[in-house]
Order: sequence, then structure tokens, then C-alpha cells
Amino acid sequence: MTHISHLRKSYERAELSEEASHSDPLQQFDQWLKEAIASDIPEPNAMTVATVASNLRPSTRVVLIKGYDASGISWFTNYESRKGQELAGNPYAALQFHWVELERVVRIEGQVEKISDEESDAYFKTRPLDSRVGAWASPQSQVISGRAVLVANAAKYAAQFMLQPPRPPHWGGYRLFPDRWEFWQGRKSRLHDRLRYSLDGAKNWQRERLAP
Repeated sequence: MTHISHLRKSYERAELSEEASHSDPLQQFDQWLKEAIASDIPEPNAMTVATVASNLRPSTRVVLIKGYDASGISWFTNYESRKGQELAGNPYAALQFHWVELERVVRIEGQVEKISDEESDAYFKTRPLDSRVGAWASPQSQVISGRAVLVANAAKYAAQFMLQPPRPPHWGGYRLFPDRWEFWQGRKSRLHDRLRYSLDGAKNWQRERLAP
């Protein structure tokens, strides 16, 4: 066994108090994401998506957030991928943003639905040509014999669609409707700040501090 228990870091960059945080978690997320972008850290829009299969095995993968507002948090992917199949069977997911340089984590939980075809079409048209062709070329999460399969598929669909590949029917967006948020700010001596926001029966956000 390789021992790495000696690795240590003291978190001392910032704090997160009830007084200084927003009462609405979406506003708090908006502030933190904009600060992450302004800090010029690598891929501040990258988030981990966790889903659970019918056999109760969880799985995670990293995707890029593409939008957020009061209606939820959205991203785009292949509906036939592993995550797509798991969401079809269990429409609940958890998201996590980890901005290492800022010593911050945001966790979000909620129900997931596919977004409208119109929204997916509109976003697909904004993607680079290679990415639009790639959406057709990759049978995401399926076993393939080698990279040559992807290259051949890309060449095939590039020749077929030229400069105007349409959105594949198996590709589009999801939107998660949050019912729980958690904001984590690293603090010295492992006495981290954790604020959790949960929806109550009246659909109001209740903010609570959690022990680290």
C-alpha cells in the first residue's frame, strides 16, 4: 500500500458566515461561481454529476454546467450514455463543484428532467462544428474496438452532414431542480464552514449550519 497520509493542507483563505451569505442559495452560488471565474482558475464551470443505477450502484463523471437560473441547473450530454440510462431509471442526481484554489465546494441535490427539444436545438447550434459531428460519432459509454471507430464515424458524419449537422435525437440537455444546496468553505484546524439550504413544505429555503 502506498501511504499518503502525510499530505496536509491548512485552509485559511476565507470564511462563510450566516450574516455574510445570501438567504437564497441560487444567489450564493451565482456569487461563488462568478468569483471562481474571475479568479481565472482552471475550468470553474466543471461539475461532478452523481447518479444511481437500478442496482443501487452510484457513478460519477465530470461535465460542464451550461446554464443556471431559478428553474434549475442545466448541462448537455448523450441520452444513451450511462448517466442518461441511470437518470431514465432514477431521475435524481447530485452535483458538486470543487474550486480547489478557493478552498470551496458546492453540493446540489434534486430531481432531473430533460429540457425541451427547442432549448437543446438552440444550444447545439452554438457548438463548434467538430463537437456537433462528435455528438454523432461517439456511441457514448458503449464498448468499441478502438479509437479508429470514432475516427471513422467522425469522417462518415462529417461527409454526410457537411457544415450543418443536426442535433442527434439521442443528444440533448438535462435540468436539475435543486431541493438541497450545501456550501463548504475550508477553514483552519479543520473547523470548516458548512451552510445547508433545504426547501421546507412551503417551498421556502431554510439555512442551517452543519458541523464539519
